[in-house]
Amino acid sequence: QVQLVESGGGLVQAGGSLRLSCAASVRTFSNYAMAWFRQAPGKEREFVAVISRSAGITYYADSVKGRFTISRDNALNTVYLQMNSLKPEDTAVYYCAAGPAPYTAVRDTLAEYEYWGQGTQVTVSS
Repeated sequence: QVQLVESGGGLVQAGGSLRLSCAASVRTFSNYAMAWFRQAPGKEREFVAVISRSAGITYYADSVKGRFTISRDNALNTVYLQMNSLKPEDTAVYYCAAGPAPYTAVRDTLAEYEYWGQGTQVTVSS
């Protein structure tokens, strides 16, 4: 069983930055690819970013590429999402997700992830 707890959300003005963290309670954190998804009001949950088990491969949604950076610290069982140049359209609840995967795999579909956090709200004002 994997428990995920996100933190770091909040209210920020357009152009600002936030750093989200996701702490995992699991013995073998490095066995899981880690991803961030988000869900805006009235919309489906969508992929944001993923990092491989090895931390050597990352993949981003086109809408955040060049502005967001995903990273992980396997020693601390934590994954991060650094969000810069935030836009009002980034407003959503952000979810951390974990899924077992091959060492270098990066996947962007919800069905690939078994474990989810409770979410953290990010609000970007214009």
